[in-house]
Amino acid sequence: MSLLELRGVTRRYGAVTAVDRVDLAVPAGSRTAILGPSGSGKSTLLRIIAGFEAPDAGRVALDGRVLADGPAAMPAHLRGIGLVAQDGALFPHLTVAENIGFGLPRRAPHRAERIAELLAMVELDPAMLRRRPDQLSGGQQQRVALARALARRPRLMLLDEPFSALDTGLRASTRKAVSALLEAAGITTIMVTHDQAEALSFADQVAVMRAGRLLQVGSPRELYLRPKDPMIAEFLGEAIILPARLAGGWADCALGRIKVDDGRSGDSRIMLRPEQLVLAEADDPAAGGVPGEVMEIDFAGALCSVTVRLLGAADGAARLLLRRPSLGLPAVGARVRVSVAGGAHVFPGPES
Repeated sequence: MSLLELRGVTRRYGAVTAVDRVDLAVPAGSRTAILGPSGSGKSTLLRIIAGFEAPDAGRVALDGRVLADGPAAMPAHLRGIGLVAQDGALFPHLTVAENIGFGLPRRAPHRAERIAELLAMVELDPAMLRRRPDQLSGGQQQRVALARALARRPRLMLLDEPFSALDTGLRASTRKAVSALLEAAGITTIMVTHDQAEALSFADQVAVMRAGRLLQVGSPRELYLRPKDPMIAEFLGEAIILPARLAGGWADCALGRIKVDDGRSGDSRIMLRPEQLVLAEADDPAAGGVPGEVMEIDFAGALCSVTVRLLGAADGAARLLLRRPSLGLPAVGARVRVSVAGGAHVFPGPES
């Protein structure tokens, strides 16, 4: 069952169409990530859902209640939607307790207990209630902002790039904690982000936007392994895209014959992820695959990038980027053999 439904939502700024006829259904209790580069329209779409902007056309409904029907839109404060902004947007002159309780009536019964409950919900120490935002770390500020957004028990939570200002390690731990909290509370969530790894790890539904349009919506695994086109494939992570000849569920390409997820015949393009390529020493008697030469190694700790030139391959498929553990890396200039683990994805439609 869908909690939020968008139908034909469009928003223009003069000659620029920021959001173009977007249809999206967000299941109740789910976590949806709207993913796209800067200028793709994702933040505008979030503002329309929140009620900060009205669409020029289209309909937005929350649990059957119409929030916007073209320019006729319900004000943001009547929608019952929570929002956590990129920088938390805490009031700097208020304490943590005052920030969390900002949306609660001052004479509400058990107000102080509710504030303490919200602080505990986001796993912060009660001693922080008397602190001001400048006395908190970035991750703590985001948790306070989340507690404030949860205060009025919203059915829908909007997260606007909420982790982008945090350091890498803190970003991952905060994201995981927020995800677990929202899931435990049963709150439907929409997060806007330009970070592919963040979207894939946080959401159970990912919607990819480009130039104001939704290009593909599906589970993280579906979009990563079966993208509709090369742009989506490369936006969701490094991709190896090769011309191939299809026949009988197999593709013949520069890497040899590979099983594919398509029964068509003829010329097409296939996609592999770098982690599917396997390196072996050239003189390994058990190694299959095709011959290559290591051209470059980019050391990055546990997982490194290895550039391999396929010997005898056409220019368009001559160089491949692989992911390898740092332990046991081949030397630059070493002769290797490259094989493929698993099958390849065939892009829909004719070769372009």
